[in-house]
Amino acid sequence: MTNLYTLLLGGALGLYTLGMATGFIYLFQPRPQKTLWCKRFIQAGALVHLAAFIERCILVQTLAVTNLHESLSFFALLLALAFLLVGRKTSIPTLGTFISPLLIIFTMWALIISHKITPQPPILKSFWLPLHVLLSFAGNAFLVLGCITSVMYLIQEHLIKKKKIKGIFRKLPALQKLDELSYLCLRCGFPLLTLGIISGSVWASFAWGSHWSWDPKETWSLITWLLFAALLHGRMNSGWRGRKASFLTIIGFAAIMFTFLGVNLMLSGLHSYAH
Repeated sequence: MTNLYTLLLGGALGLYTLGMATGFIYLFQPRPQKTLWCKRFIQAGALVHLAAFIERCILVQTLAVTNLHESLSFFALLLALAFLLVGRKTSIPTLGTFISPLLIIFTMWALIISHKITPQPPILKSFWLPLHVLLSFAGNAFLVLGCITSVMYLIQEHLIKKKKIKGIFRKLPALQKLDELSYLCLRCGFPLLTLGIISGSVWASFAWGSHWSWDPKETWSLITWLLFAALLHGRMNSGWRGRKASFLTIIGFAAIMFTFLGVNLMLSGLHSYAH
């Protein structure tokens, strides 16, 4: 049944799609003004998406992150907000072009699957739910943004090696700027992810009587955390940067996606209720 929530979420998807379209126009047909429209459409999409999220929270009477539909939508929203926050710190016009496809995929997926509101398990009626979810999702959003930047780095590096100094090459930022942005995303995302895991551990001690039970979700969260901890340590103490850091960031992205989606769709455990 069509309702305000569905209309708002569909509106956000439409705006993200316009952002991607204008971003690719800028990328392949040099028109400086188009890149501003890409960011503006994503910004407008994020505002409409935020309104949809608030409407969903009102409908379910709690933080709307307790099933696959809500989780996909919420992650897309935080990814858009992370992009806008990073955009205030550093200006990379083409970043919106590369982030918009992910916003579209997650939002469209959320729209396609069931929106049905189901009764919450008692375990979810806790103060720890919003704290744990907000920290974890925000951390992952920044880390995924860092991965997108790493992909841009590898594309630009490839173009430089092939001496293709026309077209996209002229629109992508310098390698150093991309590497610095990827590092910034890591420094923002890793502490949030760490706090998210800690809050989840504390919540688990109240809910299940144990801080850690080696549930598949917990195990893969730890694997993801270790990958990014190693990357951060390497950047801070061993001078890891550029190509090596970009590849490790992309591996970390794969771990995030499996932890977020693969575990819940393919494995069973204490977190299965959430999706």
